[in-house]
Amino acid sequence: MNVQDIHLIYNYNYWATGKILEASNKVTEKQFLEPASFPFGGLRGTLVHILDAEFGWRGLFENKSFNADLKPDDFATVKSVEERAREEEKAMRAYLANLRDDDMESHLRYTTDTGIERDRILWQCLYHVVNHGTQHRSEAAALLTDFGSSPGDLDFTLFLNEFKK
Repeated sequence: MNVQDIHLIYNYNYWATGKILEASNKVTEKQFLEPASFPFGGLRGTLVHILDAEFGWRGLFENKSFNADLKPDDFATVKSVEERAREEEKAMRAYLANLRDDDMESHLRYTTDTGIERDRILWQCLYHVVNHGTQHRSEAAALLTDFGSSPGDLDFTLFLNEFKK
């Protein structure tokens, strides 16, 4: 994988997240805050988890250690999640802008929260962040659809149709 490919999948990542956040702005405060049976709880917990994962991994990419966890309770509104997501996007894009194709095959060594040592290739970790977001955006989309605020289709090919215009 090369830097151009990474930029494309991150463009998709932010496009899809934008659709989720746009739909999230249409739900009530009660819907945003209420619990659900998904792994990270309701809509707020799911959105913050997506954001936290990207923030954490960026810390590892830039500083060789995961950034501290973001907490759902620190985000009382969709707007607060949206603002922090814009900040994170800007920071991640700044990091990505400095990558070269040679960097994609570099090793990233780290220890998990449970003490397991890992040795991964950078492009695989970068891809993981986007794929992880896709998983949890689908959970957010299910919640939003139940709330009557579907984000619509989030398919990569639909992104390409818009991105290539």
